[in-house]
Amino acid sequence: MSGQKRRPLIAGNWKMNGLKIAGGRTLGAVIEGYDAGLRAKADLLVCPPATLVYAFAAAAVGSRVAIGAQTCHPEISGAHTGEIAAEMLADAGASYVIVGHSERRAFNGETDADVRARALAARRAGLTPIVCVGETREERDAGRALEVVGAQLAGSVPDGEGPLVVAYEPVWAIGTGLTPTEADVAEVHAFMRAQLRSRFGAAFADGVRLLYGGSVKPSNAAALLAVEDVDGALVGGASLVAADFLAIAAACPA
Repeated sequence: MSGQKRRPLIAGNWKMNGLKIAGGRTLGAVIEGYDAGLRAKADLLVCPPATLVYAFAAAAVGSRVAIGAQTCHPEISGAHTGEIAAEMLADAGASYVIVGHSERRAFNGETDADVRARALAARRAGLTPIVCVGETREERDAGRALEVVGAQLAGSVPDGEGPLVVAYEPVWAIGTGLTPTEADVAEVHAFMRAQLRSRFGAAFADGVRLLYGGSVKPSNAAALLAVEDVDGALVGGASLVAADFLAIAAACPA
């Protein structure tokens, strides 16, 4: 790793999956499997649907498994039917929140400015935002991957030094079983680190964890997590299976 040593973070994004009883069993298995050996290697984070944040946070007390959410509204309160404020998530026990996931950018029309506002709201509430960036297949094929990621990074990451995680998730790799080459991942992560250093200085930028997300599974985790400047993973489908999620954490370099 360049710069200072960063502790890997393995984050599970459950998306719109998980009911109380079955989801609780999965979380219980994750907590049980997060033994001393795994705790020495990586931090674990589970981001269930908002309906489960409070119950999961209560169940995870004392386990060192962190609980997060999948989005938040920029405002503290108000006439925003169906939305949830970052302060509400913190009140429910969350410590992280994903913002700007490609699915929300695509299906909910979230812009870089929207993502930045959500990240600021997360910081306001004492949560760590996980800011997601990534290019489409068409953008990569056109040789624009770094241009797109750079623009999203500049527009989505708030000014000022505060808690921050960035996740690179090439849109074309999410849920498809496809992954970029290790060289491609290394290029994007090195670029993101350089952009953060240029904007914030090395002292801050070298402490930001950069996650890779996009069809991460036990069979490819070790190779991806060994890439320079990859400080963990944002895991989708594999995080719904406790054994797979724990195996990805176990693949973190010692």
